[in-house]
Amino acid sequence: METQRFAAGSIANPVQFRDQHYVALLDACVKSGSLFSDPTFAPDQSSIGMPTDPDPKKEIKWLRPKEISTNAVFVEDTTCTTDICQGQLGDCWLLAALSCLTMHPNLFVKVVPPNQSLTESYAGIFHFMFWQYGEWVEVVVDDRLPVRGGRLLFSYSCTRNEYWSALVEKAYAKLIGSYGSLKGGNISEAMEDFTGGIAYSLPVSSRAPRVMWKALSDALSRGSLLSCFIQASNYLEIGTVTAEGLVKGHAYAITDTDTVKKPAGEALLLRLRNPWGFVEYSGPWSDKSKDWDDVDAAEKKRIDLKNSEDGEFWINVEDFNRLFDTVELCSVNPDPIVEEDTPTDPDSPADPPSAWTLSSHKGSWVSGSTAGGSCSYPRSFWKNPQFQLVLAEHDGDIEMTPEEKKVAEKQKKKAKQCTVLVELLQKDRRKKEKINFLHIAFHIYRVPPKLQGLCLDQSFFSFKQPVGSSGVYQPLRAVWREVRLDPGNYVILASTSSPNQPAEFFLRIYSKTGNNLGTQDFTCSTGFLMVMSMPPVLPEDRKRVQKTFDEVAGPDDKLNAKEFMKLVNSVLEKDYQLPLETCRQIIFGEETGGRSSLTREQTEPVLTSLRSLQSIFFKFDQDSSGTMSPFELSLALQAAGVQCDGQVIQLLWERFGSGELHLPFHGFVTCVTRLRKLFALYKSDSNPEVKDGGINTWLLRLLTV
Repeated sequence: METQRFAAGSIANPVQFRDQHYVALLDACVKSGSLFSDPTFAPDQSSIGMPTDPDPKKEIKWLRPKEISTNAVFVEDTTCTTDICQGQLGDCWLLAALSCLTMHPNLFVKVVPPNQSLTESYAGIFHFMFWQYGEWVEVVVDDRLPVRGGRLLFSYSCTRNEYWSALVEKAYAKLIGSYGSLKGGNISEAMEDFTGGIAYSLPVSSRAPRVMWKALSDALSRGSLLSCFIQASNYLEIGTVTAEGLVKGHAYAITDTDTVKKPAGEALLLRLRNPWGFVEYSGPWSDKSKDWDDVDAAEKKRIDLKNSEDGEFWINVEDFNRLFDTVELCSVNPDPIVEEDTPTDPDSPADPPSAWTLSSHKGSWVSGSTAGGSCSYPRSFWKNPQFQLVLAEHDGDIEMTPEEKKVAEKQKKKAKQCTVLVELLQKDRRKKEKINFLHIAFHIYRVPPKLQGLCLDQSFFSFKQPVGSSGVYQPLRAVWREVRLDPGNYVILASTSSPNQPAEFFLRIYSKTGNNLGTQDFTCSTGFLMVMSMPPVLPEDRKRVQKTFDEVAGPDDKLNAKEFMKLVNSVLEKDYQLPLETCRQIIFGEETGGRSSLTREQTEPVLTSLRSLQSIFFKFDQDSSGTMSPFELSLALQAAGVQCDGQVIQLLWERFGSGELHLPFHGFVTCVTRLRKLFALYKSDSNPEVKDGGINTWLLRLLTV
């Protein structure tokens, strides 16, 4: 029987974080009768990721669950929102998302695989799954948890003897870097890492109360994770409690919606939870509110009303819209949270989820190469990674019911367009106790037919306006935008706000079914210009060379490196004169038979060539500093008769720019000299295997040795 294969990085075949295989480690521990101790996440301050408290009374110990509580269990009965309480760590964003996850069993089992226990086959080892930039990653941890004064330091259960949530928090801390790396964050990060979905932000004021309630109800029915928060106006307001018992700048999980009948009609309610596990809303429809006095006992039992300080409470949608500022939503399918024609009737059925096609790409911004910054830097903006997007059909081409066709007729223009959702995520920016999100954005440009499939250069972006973008540059892990575009060819540019900010990123593009999604990334300047002609010798250079040779050349009628340097620097501008080592390299680039000297015939074209290179360099030395920006190297090389692809340019810069962000004239001369020599070697080589991959492949192989 053939074994079924699953794609690497899928939930069935996850990537093993730090190459730790859960089943193999579990089996080894069970056979040896030992408890697992994780060598990659040690029980010490490095894993805490925060400064050590000098007070000996606040010493941290690492204990296993049964060393903390004799009746410790992994899960007690079933998982629910009250299993999670926030400890002494500012990770409400993570725990609120985890509370949301408990409401969706099909999503929960992806993150917390079943059949884990503190009793059966117990070996002190547990595993969890998290989505990371297009892949599911399995993280293995031991069950030693940080404890202070006999209690868990961080996340805990309200029953005090349930430990699954504390172990999930530890696994996520290990994935990110440390517990300290979890301080402060956006709930959308955790939502995406728990589901692989797309997270949305929705201003509460953008929807009327009944429309908001219907939208949130539909989102929950689709399996979306929901949360909300009250915006703090300044840093000092974060954590302050309002008169209604709500915490500013704090993430709340939205775990349910319901309609409660009462004598005067009905109330549209939302159930929220504070991950602290205490401090509850005290307004209308809260646990102790008199509004419940008029509600039938059976109705209270149906919605499981609890009059307890557990952080969970009900609130009517009118007060919700008045008190809260933002809703965060994360859906596995990127359906919009509410369409323009969303019905306000609470009893109307939710629209069925749409079908989407996904294309994803991993890329990087490299200093001096592909980290071109925003369009405020026109000379380097075009160097950012470009991704081609082909939309061949529009949403209206899919099958529609008669009712759907009527709606499409009312919105003819909209029906002729393609729905596309683009999300750009920057990778691995939470390191230890430092969070360093760059300001990122993407821009979408329509490409005319004559330029399709080509790398678009500075001239294109200087005069073309984007047809869509993620908005202003923001220091968030992810930025996204849903756009409706006419069928055609587009290019997406991903960028940071400033040039030379190195980072890795992940781009994913969703398109409605019916589109021919041909998204692919391509490297700019993929060809190599096989014309490296030398400029004609100038009459004044011929005279100067003849005069110099007559005066200083030795008996062999040749110039050595020092003599050649003196000649060269007599014709170059003062700030562009060449050092002796560069002159030696120029000589070795000629056919000298191994000698470090030049003949008259060789010197004349070299001198003219250096004049030409100086003129080219002048053109790209924008601030007259005597140096060139790395983004200009490819254009300067093209002007010198050399055209390479992006990878070759990057290696050339690393080789001749010595890691600096500015290239002096002598570095440019050395670069051109070396390339001309390499090109000559490639052209003269008769071995077909050498030329099989093309000159760019050949150059990459030589430059990396």
